[in-house]
Amino acid sequence: MGMTVAVDCTGGDEGEGPNVAGAVQAAKDFGITVALVGRTERIEAELAKHATAGLSLPIIAAPDEVEMDEHPAQAVRRKPQASINVAMKAVKEGSAAAMVSAGNSGATMVSALFHLGRIAGIDRPAIGAIMPTLTGDLLLIDAGANTEVHPDYLIQFAQMGSIYMRTVRGVARPRIGLLSSGEEETKGTKIVQETHQLLKTTPELHFIGNVEGKDLPKGTCDVCVTDGFTGNVALKTAEGTAAFMGAILRRELTKSLPRKAFAALLRPAFRALRDELDPSREGGALLFGVDGVAVIAHGRSDARAIRNAIRVAKECVEGGAVEAIRALHA
Repeated sequence: MGMTVAVDCTGGDEGEGPNVAGAVQAAKDFGITVALVGRTERIEAELAKHATAGLSLPIIAAPDEVEMDEHPAQAVRRKPQASINVAMKAVKEGSAAAMVSAGNSGATMVSALFHLGRIAGIDRPAIGAIMPTLTGDLLLIDAGANTEVHPDYLIQFAQMGSIYMRTVRGVARPRIGLLSSGEEETKGTKIVQETHQLLKTTPELHFIGNVEGKDLPKGTCDVCVTDGFTGNVALKTAEGTAAFMGAILRRELTKSLPRKAFAALLRPAFRALRDELDPSREGGALLFGVDGVAVIAHGRSDARAIRNAIRVAKECVEGGAVEAIRALHA
């Protein structure tokens, strides 16, 4: 059980329940140590609900928490014993290789910057979210950390995304697309146009040009680069569209007995579709650019999502993505 991933068990809409359940499942499935960070008595009460014999699930006491509606920077500084801070310090001190939190995402980013710091040469951290496509997974970066960007930031996002897809996801030569309002290099904002020209002249990147929103589900690129505002809108629109499609299918296929019978025959295909589009399949988004592995899970995460967020953290550590990003600017 060489690797340890710390989980902020206080974070998320449902508190300790799904965090502990997901941690137990991850420890069982991946054979790793999952450190449970939070209020000891509550974690112990949740652990008692599961079969944990033979699993490595140590508890790290953290008596405080950052509430979802608190100001991230103020809360992180005012509450050093908050579970987000304690989990992040475990990564900084080396007792954990990575951390996962479904708590206040802004606080997770602030805590990562405060405790881990930025990798040398990286100006801004970015959130990288995996989206399913017809040809495989796509990394959308930035998915919410930076509403205002500079072309240099976007180049760094592209570099970090390319490294991740190569070292962790096994894509030999990741295709980089720049999200814009048209394929032509003259389309988009001034920042997008300037970034396009810089990407064309960055030799280590396989830049394929501008991509539009409609191109993302097709798998036109492996890494889609954009600012955090646009990226977050694109991500949530995709999630909403997937939920909408599922609801329409359920409605239409249950309108009559013949349709229900037909739907029963196609149940395995519908189940596969549901699993492919389920946000909990990935569980969390990586925070790129900080000097350590931190995964931001959704506040509504269930046990499956937490389990998969831990998997994302584990794979990032094993792939050596942070070390490769450090080497880029060494």
